[in-house]
Amino acid sequence: MNFREGFWSIYRESLPILLVALGGGLFAGLVLEEILESVERFPGLLVMIPVFLATRGNVYGALGGRISSGLHQGLIEPRFEWNERLVNAVVASFINGIGISIVIGFISWAALRVLGRDSALLVELVGIMLIAGVLTSGIMIFGLLLLIFTGYKIGYDPDNLVGPIVTTLGDIFGMLFLLFAVGAVEVLA
Repeated sequence: MNFREGFWSIYRESLPILLVALGGGLFAGLVLEEILESVERFPGLLVMIPVFLATRGNVYGALGGRISSGLHQGLIEPRFEWNERLVNAVVASFINGIGISIVIGFISWAALRVLGRDSALLVELVGIMLIAGVLTSGIMIFGLLLLIFTGYKIGYDPDNLVGPIVTTLGDIFGMLFLLFAVGAVEVLA
């Protein structure tokens, strides 16, 4: 494959998922509008949102990279089956996704306190992050694997899919589950 063929192959495979990612980002922005109503009730919520979304990309982008490499090397088959490499990567990502969510709640609360700014209770911020972290971890792992496996089976290079899939799933479900978590904590508080 020469340079031009390689370029057009990557472009052809990436463009459709990038267009879907654009729509997903717009949808996440609409959900953010709904969350803004809760900012007064939970001061510090806006501080956590960009960090939460960024860590979805970091944790699950790494998972996607591992899966993509495993597929290219023939170490992972593109299906849901017991494979030690796949299971280890999924479990590590799940634990990292939830763990970093809890840390975000703690650090956001502490930073706001140190800066002398208003903050919701520690238990509220950590609760919001824990609920949203658990829910996004489940959907990110399943959705990422499903889309990468499907794309690979129909001939797409998973390296072209991982970034846009992680970003789109992270933005859409991250914002939806943050909205849900805010509502759940509000009911429980």
